[in-house]
Order: sequence, then C-alpha cells, then structure tokens
Amino acid sequence: MDSMVTKELGRTGVLLPEIGLGTGLYHGGPDPLRKGLEAGALFIDTAESYGTETVVGEAVRGMRDRVFIATKVSPQNFRQEDLKRSADASLKKLGIDSIDLFQLHWPNPSIPIEETMGAMADLVDAGKVRYIGVSNFSVGQVEKAQKALGKRQIVSNQVRYSLIDRTIETGLLQYCQAHHITVIAFSPLGHEFSRIRDCDPTGLIDELARMTGKSPAQVAINWCLCKDGVVAIPKGNSTKHILDNCGASDWRLSQEQLMLLDSRIQYQRRSQFGMLVRQLVRQWMPGPLKPLAVRAVKALPRGLRSWVQ
Repeated sequence: MDSMVTKELGRTGVLLPEIGLGTGLYHGGPDPLRKGLEAGALFIDTAESYGTETVVGEAVRGMRDRVFIATKVSPQNFRQEDLKRSADASLKKLGIDSIDLFQLHWPNPSIPIEETMGAMADLVDAGKVRYIGVSNFSVGQVEKAQKALGKRQIVSNQVRYSLIDRTIETGLLQYCQAHHITVIAFSPLGHEFSRIRDCDPTGLIDELARMTGKSPAQVAINWCLCKDGVVAIPKGNSTKHILDNCGASDWRLSQEQLMLLDSRIQYQRRSQFGMLVRQLVRQWMPGPLKPLAVRAVKALPRGLRSWVQ
C-alpha cells in the first residue's frame, strides 16, 4: 500500500494514520507487525495487560522515530506510585524512552480520579509520556477525568466500535467529536469477523466488496473511518490479514453505500447495565481465561453469538 490517510490526534497537531495495529490477544510475532508498519500503519496500540509490549518493541526497532506508540495501564494500577511503576515497566518492555499515548484502560471508581490524573500529568512533566488518553470511558467519566487533569487535554478515548456495535452513537461519539477527542475504534471487525457476517443476513458486505473492488473486511473498517474523528486499530495475526486491514484506508464508501450498511446490517447499542457487566468481566477475568471465553462465545448459536459479540 502506497499511502495512508491521516487524522489529527485531538488538537495536538499530531497526524495519526487512520488505521493502526491492535495487539489485544495478538500472537503473530514481530514480523507481521513490522510489515504493517512498513505499509503505513505507523500507529501501534498495546497494553500492559495484553502481554504484547515486548513484541511491539521488537517490531518498531530501528524505526521508532516514525512510529506512534500507544499503551495502556490497568485499572488496578491507578494509584500514583503504582501507575508510575507501570509506566516505567511499559517503557522497559517497549524499549523506548517515551510513550506517545498513555491510556487508562478502564475506569476505576475505587481510586480517586484526581490521584490518577495527577500521576499522568507527572509522567508528562517527566518526559515519559507525550499525550494522555482514556479507554472505555463514558461521557461522564471523560468529563470527570478532564476536570481532574486541568489544563492538559485528554486527547483520545479508545472504545469498541464497529458495524455491529454502535453503542457509542448514543452520545459518546458526538461528545468526543464536539470536544476534539479522537475515538480509537478497537474491534472494528467485531471480536471475530464471523460476528459481523452473523449480522449481515442479506450478504450486503460481500455485495459492496464486489462493487468497490475491496475485501469484505476493508468495507467494514472503512465504514468506521467515514466517521469524523475516528481512527481504527484492527487486529491481524498474519501479514496477509494485517496488510488487508491497511487497505481499508485511502478510499471511502459512498453515502449511498453507507446508508445501505446502516439500514441492512443488524447492530446493537448496549445498555448501561450491559456495559457494566462487560467491564467487570473484561477487567477482572484472569488473562489465561480470556482465550477460553472467546472459544465459548464461538460455540454459541449464531443469534446468541451476535448478541454477545
């Protein structure tokens, strides 16, 4: 791929590739990530809880100055000293001197947000972090975090967003757009692309793929990218899939095609209760059990699978 469209990160002046590399549950080694970076996806996201910071560090070696690196601190480490230790550990695993975007992975109401954001600001002052972001935060939680942060800006909110999960369209997307907070869409292909196919009973995505000359996955990712202020971090465990994901940039679905997707794809918007349950499961489930949970979801009947996604 020769080019990648960029979008500004918040109001920082930094231009992010609109497609980055997600590494949650990633197990492909450094080479596929390196190929994605070389294809223009010079934005890579990881987290201390993913166990992929070391492989990300290997992938960016020799081209660090060209790559925007984001990582996340887990909510159990939001106390001031714990957060700073987590940042130092991430820097060491990544093999870098400064984290471009340091994100709070989930809200943690048991720790005062003032303490957490104070520690984040200290990391910026120390030169260990460039920009501050959050992940999985509601409008109210973003507002509280921003108030606690003071003059510095929260520049991003990393949230689940795809053709089949449009929960953020009930207010969060609009809030972020109005306040120049970049939305980093994770799982833009669903947790597995089969989930999106489950919600496409008329085969529209394949139809649009034929019309545009793009792959079905590229059509699904491009739908996200058509939204103002949204970038996406699809995951791929092979060079083939990562390069295919990168091909979702540098073109756009037409307004008519977007309307067809909006009307014919079966999607959901989660309730606040559903979001809370998901947060608790994701936040506190031991890492080794997460792949088992993924396999359990795959074994569900099609209708239930699309609801759980």
